[in-house]
Amino acid sequence: MCCGNVTWTFRAHDSSGDSPSLRDPRAQRRHLSLCSKLCYAIGGAPYQITGSALGFFLQIYLLDVAQLDPFYASVILFVGRAWDAITDPTVGFLVTRSRWTCIGRMMPWILFSTPFAVLTYFLIWYVPPFEQGKVAWYLIFYCLFQSMQTCFHVPYSALTMFISSNQKERDSATAYRMMVEVMGTVLGTAIQGQIVGGTSDCPTEPGVPDVRNSSRINATSVSLEETKQAYLIASGVICIIYILCATVLFLGVKEKKENGRKTSELITFRQGLWLVISHGPYVKLVIGFLFTSLAFMLLEGNFALFITYSLGHRKDFQNLLLLIMLSGTLTIPWWQWFLSRFGKKTAVYVGILWAVPFMILIVCLKSNLIVSYLVSVAAGVSVAAAFLLPWSMLPDVVDDFKIKNPDIYGHEALFYSFYVFFIKFASGISLGISTLSLKFAGYVTGSCNQPEAVSFTLNVLVSPVPVGLIIVGLLILRTYPIDEETRQNNQKKMQKILESEEDSESETSALGSNV
Repeated sequence: MCCGNVTWTFRAHDSSGDSPSLRDPRAQRRHLSLCSKLCYAIGGAPYQITGSALGFFLQIYLLDVAQLDPFYASVILFVGRAWDAITDPTVGFLVTRSRWTCIGRMMPWILFSTPFAVLTYFLIWYVPPFEQGKVAWYLIFYCLFQSMQTCFHVPYSALTMFISSNQKERDSATAYRMMVEVMGTVLGTAIQGQIVGGTSDCPTEPGVPDVRNSSRINATSVSLEETKQAYLIASGVICIIYILCATVLFLGVKEKKENGRKTSELITFRQGLWLVISHGPYVKLVIGFLFTSLAFMLLEGNFALFITYSLGHRKDFQNLLLLIMLSGTLTIPWWQWFLSRFGKKTAVYVGILWAVPFMILIVCLKSNLIVSYLVSVAAGVSVAAAFLLPWSMLPDVVDDFKIKNPDIYGHEALFYSFYVFFIKFASGISLGISTLSLKFAGYVTGSCNQPEAVSFTLNVLVSPVPVGLIIVGLLILRTYPIDEETRQNNQKKMQKILESEEDSESETSALGSNV
């Protein structure tokens, strides 16, 4: 039902009452079937399933299960994210230089990276039976997984521009994708949280003495081993889902080659970087969402620890995380209607600001489980907007670039990869600094209770800092020049360009057949 509503939203804004497929054969070629949209959307699930599991649980896993020092955990988180950020523009650059194959230009990257991504992801959640070299183990496999995931996700993101030349069809497919991706975060949070959430042997209330530190009894050892096993089981389930989703994407989506265009000259990495950073609307969009995304990533990375140690809801943290993601999933269609009705910039302001009162509320009120559940539901509404809007607005920037630079083409992957690069690099810095802050606050690895300074630090990391980042990001996005009027004008110009190219191709084909 939700998917149907999304499709209707886009058709409702068509200037004519007739179906495009009935009016124009060219429009019919640009039309995407519901099956194609769903298969394309399912391809986005692996990135979000693994991302939500790593984002919510890797920090607490490294500290309390692998029992690494907070300093080493911060190094792993920072270096892993920084490496991930570096690989994004690198892969994007290589993708732009890729030749067309019988299965497309993006699909080979997606197909061949999947088995390596699955293997390295599984090994991240395995605790090696040695202490010396444990840091290197997690650092190597975390970086390897991020590299393989990038080889999947950058071509997948750029695939948006190659499944249809019609902006409304691309926006509709993006809406399906965002809904499935948020469902992917729900699935990742549910699998990881529900499987590992009940294995702790700590007391459920804060302030209860930690018997694990006073006496290393056998029951504690058993519980830790059970927790390790639970993480492995969860990772195995996620790996199976990853493979299934990649298979559906490969079998269900046909990549369309751009018609009527010659191959653009190959460019250097520096030229590619200059292309994207010299386009004003792209720079403003990326910097604005850089700050807002950092706010939600900082919240995501520290929320499990915040619920566990600041609020004391140790046995409920996985349910609260799941509720946030579930709320986000259910509100994606509503946000898609909202941005179609009131414009994307308005949706940015309303959607992201919605989270601010609840970020403040959860740290100002005394810990209460019912209030925490209510805040989680409300916060999920804003999470949905944060998921949908950047990926819905990036194609508009790419179209604007194509109109202003008609002789430069074939470099769509660069815009997506550099966007992900800036976001991931900044998030790596924020996660590294936040984990290091816990060390300075006196975080005790493997302990059921933490010093008061740790609780205060977590409060700061999930409320004042994210709120400040959101405000800065929205002020920057106010200067973003592509409003609804500009977007619609660009859409009309792009349609004329595409129709002209198709007419040229048809004439060339007709001359060839006559000869």
